[in-house]
Amino acid sequence: MPSAFSPARTLLFRLHWALGLTAGLVLALMGVTGALMSYEEAITALANRDRVEVAAAPDRPLLAPSALAARIEAQRPGQRVAALTLSADPGRSAVARFARDRAGGERPATVYADPTDGSVLGPVRLEAFFATVRALHRWLLIPGEGKGWGRTATGLCAIALLVFLATGLTLRWPGRHGWRVWLRPNLARPGRARWWSLHAVAGTWLLPVYAVAALSGLWWSFDGYRAGATWLLTGQASKERSEARAADHRADRTVPEGRPAIDAAWAAFSAAHAADHATLTLPGPEAATIRIRWTTPDVVLRNEATYDARTGVPLGDQRAAASSLGRRIADNMLEVHRGRFFGAPAALLFCLAALALPGFFATGLTLYALRRRAGRRRVPGRSPRPAEASARG
Repeated sequence: MPSAFSPARTLLFRLHWALGLTAGLVLALMGVTGALMSYEEAITALANRDRVEVAAAPDRPLLAPSALAARIEAQRPGQRVAALTLSADPGRSAVARFARDRAGGERPATVYADPTDGSVLGPVRLEAFFATVRALHRWLLIPGEGKGWGRTATGLCAIALLVFLATGLTLRWPGRHGWRVWLRPNLARPGRARWWSLHAVAGTWLLPVYAVAALSGLWWSFDGYRAGATWLLTGQASKERSEARAADHRADRTVPEGRPAIDAAWAAFSAAHAADHATLTLPGPEAATIRIRWTTPDVVLRNEATYDARTGVPLGDQRAAASSLGRRIADNMLEVHRGRFFGAPAALLFCLAALALPGFFATGLTLYALRRRAGRRRVPGRSPRPAEASARG
């Protein structure tokens, strides 16, 4: 290690590489799976392009949600439609997601359906693949899923990433280097110095991305962290007031004659919103509300409207554009984690940064191996040559 290191900096250096040899491997795996999940929707749509679109006919109106769900269920005996994703484009198929067979049981495959006659077009290809990728990313396929210790393990690795950023920045902070050394890798340097330059400069450029990804990733790993972050971003009182207002609206109102509550809710929603696509949650027997989550054509942030499950009467309408920045972040933490919260260019940058995590593990492992080899070859009492000294990051 560099002779100029103080004991404190030596400790940080050893912590950095020790975590790199342990948590670094898990972070590399999470980077690859996270990059795949960044464009899950686009990849899935491409794999199902023959089922995503239907032949639109002007003389065939779209079915009401209750009728569409009933026709799909008739073709899938024993399965209950739990949610429908409907598009504003009549040429796009509907997506039906089913309820689990039983508590904790397997969920039947999601299917595409023609929104005009309810005919099932086939299951969603790659759904099982991305379910495995998601489980690997979130809890490393460890039994227990979100309730097991797998999510704690990935959360600790997210904390390790923050430690990487802090220690790496501290170790680069002597101040004797100019901005070119900080921001431009010198690949012409020989041996270990080349790998250190690439590792350190890439980490400097991507530090803000990894900081956002780690801080947002902790949202799903620790309940206390999520509660604290929610309080900092929104304040619990505001949530309680919104729930109280929703309860006030839940009065004794009757369902419009001849119209199920779900269809009344969908009609009210369609009249009030210009949604690109919307996911309608069909309420179960004990549900008090119908939820409709939707996005607009130009914004990926989530909006949510709620309706009374007995009457279809509107209860609440939460729009991202009208929310505070803190509320938008809390309600769209997944989009923050993927970078889409900041726009399409940032989403691509986050994806590339995720793909770079295996590279950091590889370069860090290479630096560790080269340092170990140099240590074995070093003769006791011999001063390092200038080239060796410069190679030590």
